[in-house]
Amino acid sequence: MNQPSPVVADNPAEQRYELRSGQTVLGIASYHIDGEDAVIFTHTAVNPEEEGKGYGSRLARGALDDVRNSKRKVVARCEFIARYIDGHPEYRDMLKQDA
Repeated sequence: MNQPSPVVADNPAEQRYELRSGQTVLGIASYHIDGEDAVIFTHTAVNPEEEGKGYGSRLARGALDDVRNSKRKVVARCEFIARYIDGHPEYRDMLKQDA
């Protein structure tokens, strides 16, 4: 049976975005909200057995797209998210300037 295509979903109760395939969490991007205007990303991880499949990039892209849709800015304290934004200039406008 084919596995469902992984999707990114916000889990605000856990303060993290999750990359899920069915009920399986493949990776997470932890965050906290800074007031009303920013999402501070603090840690990103993909399950070790799932590394090398592009899941980290898919997770970063999905999380950043969701933040953009919420009209918030990003503070990238997580090295993975910071590197992802650095390599994808279309997300640089989302960085909070006074962070």
